Amino acid sequence: MYPNLRVGPSTKIRALVVGNSTLADISRMYDLPRRLRLHPAQAITLRASVNIQADVFESYVGGLYLEQDLLGVQPWLKALFTPYATEAYKRVREQHRLPPIPTTALVAPDSVLSSPPPSPPHPRPCTTSTTIGHLALFNQQLQKANRIVEWIYADGTGEGTKTTPIWLVRCEVDGEVYGRGQGGTKKAARNEAAKEGLKKMGIEV
Repeated sequence: MYPNLRVGPSTKIRALVVGNSTLADISRMYDLPRRLRLHPAQAITLRASVNIQADVFESYVGGLYLEQDLLGVQPWLKALFTPYATEAYKRVREQHRLPPIPTTALVAPDSVLSSPPPSPPHPRPCTTSTTIGHLALFNQQLQKANRIVEWIYADGTGEGTKTTPIWLVRCEVDGEVYGRGQGGTKKAARNEAAKEGLKKMGIEV
């Protein structure tokens, strides 16, 4: 697209175009993270990872290349990445005083995704619930922020019995209630409370 660029600007443009942030955006656009088959305890945490999202897209492109060769993948990749390359050129141009964007490089909005990729194969239906992963992601976010969490269990067995108790728990972060949950095990109850906690933190999964 820009054959006469110097090494410095072209390296910056490349980093913007193929960086994990861009690839993760594209991966989410095609809903690729949802198609991962993961252990239920790790599914939510891994699907929320930008690095994993980017890796999934790279793997998907690699699979298409092996299946269809370069001629089958190149038109789609060109249509997909041209808008990102154009935006990256605009950013780098201001820093390096590059010439205006060539007219041939401009992309009409309607053609940004004129060549979508073939639909990925539908995964087999998963019969195992993936909701237990909220707890792992919640703990991970709290550790990053260096915050203190306390799990407070209610007395008694809730609506359960002594043989099949239903645990009730309240989650407090630095003394503030972040969520409540109940479940057949303590871990399941904590996970339900963690799910509410993630919503309070602005993380939708």
